[in-house]
Amino acid sequence: MSETAVAPAPPPSALPADRRAAASPADWTVLCVDDEPNILLSLRRVLRGTGHRVLTAEGGAEALALFEREPIGLVISDMRMPVMDGAQLLQRVREGWPDVTRLLLTGHADIGATIAAINQGRIHRYITKPWSDDDIRLVVREAFERHVLEAEKRRLEALTQRQNAMLQAFNTHLEEKVARRTQELAQANEGLTKNYLTAIKTFSNFIGLRDRPLVRRSRAVAGLARRLAQAMNLGELESGDAFIAGLLHDIGHIGLPDSVAARPVVRLEGEEVSLYRMHPVLGEHALRGWDDMRGVAALIRAHHERHDGRGFPDGLKGEAIPLGARILALADTYIDLQSGHLDASVLSPGDARGAIARGRGTQFDPKVVDAFLRLFAKPAAPFAHRP
Repeated sequence: MSETAVAPAPPPSALPADRRAAASPADWTVLCVDDEPNILLSLRRVLRGTGHRVLTAEGGAEALALFEREPIGLVISDMRMPVMDGAQLLQRVREGWPDVTRLLLTGHADIGATIAAINQGRIHRYITKPWSDDDIRLVVREAFERHVLEAEKRRLEALTQRQNAMLQAFNTHLEEKVARRTQELAQANEGLTKNYLTAIKTFSNFIGLRDRPLVRRSRAVAGLARRLAQAMNLGELESGDAFIAGLLHDIGHIGLPDSVAARPVVRLEGEEVSLYRMHPVLGEHALRGWDDMRGVAALIRAHHERHDGRGFPDGLKGEAIPLGARILALADTYIDLQSGHLDASVLSPGDARGAIARGRGTQFDPKVVDAFLRLFAKPAAPFAHRP
């Protein structure tokens, strides 16, 4: 066995920039197998300057021994070799190291056996002798690019599975927590009439068990949402749904880790942002099983959508967002701006109204903003946030 180490060359230009680090040729190992030393020297010369680590073996047994010790990504084997021919060797490689790219060097006389090997999946492709140096370099480059893309595909699939498992765990955790608290409250309030308003108070208490300041903010949001709905001449049912959705709009925070729920939104990063953006969905899941709460649950799911379609979780835009959710989005932002929940800075009522006005037509429905500004044409009392 012999080995060639060459200086790293630039990665394949066909790869996106954010994949190039993972595609460093210095991490790629090519094994060349042939019983003729001159052929091995020629292959090593062809691969010189590509940046690959090159190993050589003069037969099948020596090659298989190398596979036991070395992280090989691609093997190029001659077809005609004593004891174990190239097709047999690559069949053994396929059985033991299925992720390795397998290339066969073959003469015209061996084309029939080579095609059979391709059809049986023992090799990826073949290279005829005499070969073109440029063709070999191209085949090797394409093979390792495929390795990188397949590795990225596996990484993304694993990430998706973890996120799906995390969402399922959150839902399970939320359902268990709601069920446990419901049972405790049901025992404590045995004998009381279980009506709609009692249920709303129960869910509000759930939020308070996790974050009492969040309850105070939610009550302020609910009051403003009802006033806006009434100012826009919505009916009693729609105004009531906006009020209830305001009380419960952040119930999904129960399913968030403490490290995410307790920090200002602007300071979240990476996976924390993804977790935070799940709370409208978690809130909807907590309520959707109750027929009387279906309208409220829809408003909770959509209360972080934006008029310009850049919100979450569904990217709804304009009139596709329920009107109650558009009202709730403005009321929630206005209260949060005065509490420090968004970016840890506390705005005065006037500055908060200015921020709302600047979001007209982008973050917020213009009609809702206009109703809000009319409602606050007179000086308003500040929202008192107490930790």
